[in-house]
Amino acid sequence: MISLLRLLVSILAACVFTAGAYADAPPALTPVMIRSNETLPMADRIVVHKGARRLDLMRGYSVLRTYHVALGLNPIGQKQRSGDFRTPEGTYYLSRRNARSDFFLSIQVSYPNDADLALARRNHWPTGGSIMIHGLPNTMKHPPQYYESHDWTDGCIAVSNADMVEIWLLTPDNTPIDIRP
Repeated sequence: MISLLRLLVSILAACVFTAGAYADAPPALTPVMIRSNETLPMADRIVVHKGARRLDLMRGYSVLRTYHVALGLNPIGQKQRSGDFRTPEGTYYLSRRNARSDFFLSIQVSYPNDADLALARRNHWPTGGSIMIHGLPNTMKHPPQYYESHDWTDGCIAVSNADMVEIWLLTPDNTPIDIRP
C-alpha cells in the first residue's frame, strides 16, 4: 500500500508539472497535495449526479469529496445499447483498475447489470460495456479547456487527471456506484 501511495503521489506531482505547462489552465486542474503521513479517508460509496455533472465520494451519509464530471456525448437518459453515447444510470460497483489505459488512469464500472442485460435481450441489442471513470485522454484531440466544459466520452465518466488520482486513492475495489439522472 505504501509503494502504491508513493507511485500515485509521483503521478500527482507529474500532474502538477503538466498543469503548470498551461499557465491559463482552469482551477479544476489544480491538484490537492497529499502528505505522505496523512491517513486518507476511504469512500464506501460513489454517487454520480448526471444532470449536475457531479461525482460525490461518500462515507456513510457524509460527502468526502465532490468532482466535476464530463459524460457521454448523448448524456440524457439511460444507456440502452452499444454506441448510443449515453452514460448508464443505475447501481453498479467498481470492478477493476487500469493504470495503462488510453486515458489517465481508469476504473471500470460493472455495467451492464442484470436490468441492463434484460433490457438489451428484450430488444435484441448489444449492451456495450467498458464504462469507466477516467481522466483525460493520453493523446488529446482538443485543448485542455474543451474537456472541462463539454461532454466528450463515449459513455464514461471523465474527471481531471488530478481528480482521478484522488478517486483512485480514495476508492477500494468493489465500491458501489449509484449513477443518477
